[in-house]
Amino acid sequence: MSTHYQKVTEKLLTESNNGVLSISFNRPEAMNALHPEMLAGVASLVDKASADESVSVIVLQGAGRAFSAGVDLKVLQDIEPAFGRIGDLFDGPAKQAYQAIRNSRVPVIAKVHGACFTGALELALHCDFIYTTDTTRFGDTHTRFGLRPTWGMSQTLSQAIGIRKAKELSYTARVVKGDEAVQLGIANSSVAGPDELDELVAARAAQIAGNSRGAVAAMKDLYRMAQQGYPIDEALDKELSAEYTDILDTAARLAEFR
Repeated sequence: MSTHYQKVTEKLLTESNNGVLSISFNRPEAMNALHPEMLAGVASLVDKASADESVSVIVLQGAGRAFSAGVDLKVLQDIEPAFGRIGDLFDGPAKQAYQAIRNSRVPVIAKVHGACFTGALELALHCDFIYTTDTTRFGDTHTRFGLRPTWGMSQTLSQAIGIRKAKELSYTARVVKGDEAVQLGIANSSVAGPDELDELVAARAAQIAGNSRGAVAAMKDLYRMAQQGYPIDEALDKELSAEYTDILDTAARLAEFR
């Protein structure tokens, strides 16, 4: 099944090529600051791509100089925060976006350059991988602005880098660059600049797209299960008993090696 990816909002761009759907935040004049319309659009596009047999990988990226500077503070000026919450105007579509990313049957790559702060970092951490550049700046600035996370930062950051390092970043609102983000475990790999990042993400996406879509979907589901904290014996039993009836290309792929 092939899905036509019509523009859902002027604030997002899409491009589909060789099994890879790229979704770009498109507010370069505002460092791609997140708007509720963007978040809802990401949710819609990821859901469509997950059901599209022609898509094997989704890449989430930013147009212009940055991935995203985080939530648009100008929109927040019209909101009366309640006890550190920014409210349903953002939280509703943000939840749709991160649930779509986490539940997608195809891997979602965060291709991060320039800046990735707070809400943008939360979205990126819900993706399967983060690839970045050495000079990209990452930070959790919730505490700087008197906010508390509602998009998953306390869970995903601590899973990625460990609870003590996550506490340090969140309590201090310290900014780290891409090479340190890799050392900490926020990002998978960091390269010198945008050109090298293009090459790296294209290579990883092509490797994924060349594999069995059904088997990759199964691996994503099993790793999602691994994050649910089952005791190891129960987790092993669940892995053994899980059925993935849409893996239909095993015989053909094994035959290639005879």
